[in-house]
Amino acid sequence: MKVLVPVKRVVDYNVKVRVKSDGSGVDIANVKMSMNPFDEIAIEEAVRLREKGVATEVIAVSCGVTQCQETLRTAMAIGADRAILVETSEELQPLAVAKLLKALVDKEKPELVILGKQAIDDDANQTGQMLAALAGLPQATFASKIEVADGHASVTREIDGGLETVKIKLPAVVTTDLRLNEPRYVTLPNIMKAKKKPLENIKPADLGVDIKSHLKTLKVSEPPKRSAGIKVPDVATLVDKLKNEAKVI
Repeated sequence: MKVLVPVKRVVDYNVKVRVKSDGSGVDIANVKMSMNPFDEIAIEEAVRLREKGVATEVIAVSCGVTQCQETLRTAMAIGADRAILVETSEELQPLAVAKLLKALVDKEKPELVILGKQAIDDDANQTGQMLAALAGLPQATFASKIEVADGHASVTREIDGGLETVKIKLPAVVTTDLRLNEPRYVTLPNIMKAKKKPLENIKPADLGVDIKSHLKTLKVSEPPKRSAGIKVPDVATLVDKLKNEAKVI
């Protein structure tokens, strides 16, 4: 079974994000970049499936600038067998990424596509669902457990009321939640081995995909700073302030 895992290069989750002075976007100049944490979980799960003998090959895919190769090398250090970079300097929105991934699904014919439920930069939570719709594949989102057997995947999903388990027929698309697994630590020997693994570089035009943007970002702004709290002498004063100043009761 072949598993395709899309990964995204984002600002590292430990970095405090700064908005550009003109409000046009997030400042990523001289900022540490890393793999989207949800995608790291997806790679880990795919590698575990291969280690169990369920999967035979794990392919990491990224769409974006040349520096995404670093993210793909990290994916191969975790355990992916090979990688594909769809290189473009254009801004990619979820629909464009889903179209590129659909073309790769048609080309590689994977039995399972595992990707993070969302990226921590745009928080769109759209690419997996759009890919499933475009490719006509069953999908299971927010996975906290995945079991594959007999041409089907049983996926435990995290929902508002608790957990839900669904069974889908392969090929399928699965998006990962935080509690699916804990990604392994990438060791130096595996980083060195990753440098020798094949990394294919292609362009969107090679896949015949139009990546034209349909949305325009008008403004990006930081959330308002929280004001300092105050102490009140008694409950009556608290109720009065909540009613007349905060107007929440």
